Amino acid sequence: MKTLGITLVLTALTGGAVHAHVTITVEGDRRCIKSDGVPDHETGTWRPGATVEPQDHNFCMDATPELTGTIAYRVQISGITLTGIPLRPGTAEYYDPSSERSYSRDPSSGWNVEGIGGLIMDAQNAHVDASGMYHYHGIPSAVTGALDGTLFGYAADGFEIHYMGTNMQSSWQLKSGDRPSGPGGAHDGTYVQDYEYVAGSGDLDECNGTMVDGQYVYFATDTYPFFPRCFKGAVSDSFVGGRGGRPPRDDGARPSD
Repeated sequence: MKTLGITLVLTALTGGAVHAHVTITVEGDRRCIKSDGVPDHETGTWRPGATVEPQDHNFCMDATPELTGTIAYRVQISGITLTGIPLRPGTAEYYDPSSERSYSRDPSSGWNVEGIGGLIMDAQNAHVDASGMYHYHGIPSAVTGALDGTLFGYAADGFEIHYMGTNMQSSWQLKSGDRPSGPGGAHDGTYVQDYEYVAGSGDLDECNGTMVDGQYVYFATDTYPFFPRCFKGAVSDSFVGGRGGRPPRDDGARPSD
């Protein structure tokens, strides 16, 4: 395993039309990442009229996180990259045969649409919500390809998120066979429930993390869940609200995203 170094140096990414303005500060026990939410790479296309709009992100998290002994689930934003772009792997959409789109915000079917595999993303596995907030659902190669080291960002509880490509494997696997209800068909990754955690099948635990040199670390992986979707530390309120403390809006999860 590679030695995981800590760096707050933001390297200049290439190929983008606009540079994200990012400030990372540590004061006492708080680390805050402020940005305009505009990525430094090409974006789109999605549904007609959907564009990236500048944001006022201010995500603060624990600078010295500790394991709580419990697991926290489902927050609006699971983390933020060093380049100031939120990580939001989950969606609020569910299979709904009564909907023209075949999914809606009605959770009664129990089949939650997976962002990667179920919705339309751009080349960086991202899209925008109704307010134009750009966010990643999967690995952005333009960002990971320009990393100076392995540090990719910070999770909602303050633990680091690293990226090591195929050198770190998730322990979540596609289920075999067909879905027993709902949409039917094979477990192909369109829905979150197509996956199951198989302890020991990969390098990481159910939250996509592991201990490295005595400290807990999350990993971004090329396969599901892509980013942590549960948390071993205390989640900051900044990530519960959805956009740095402000109320979340529609995820923009539509067939033409």
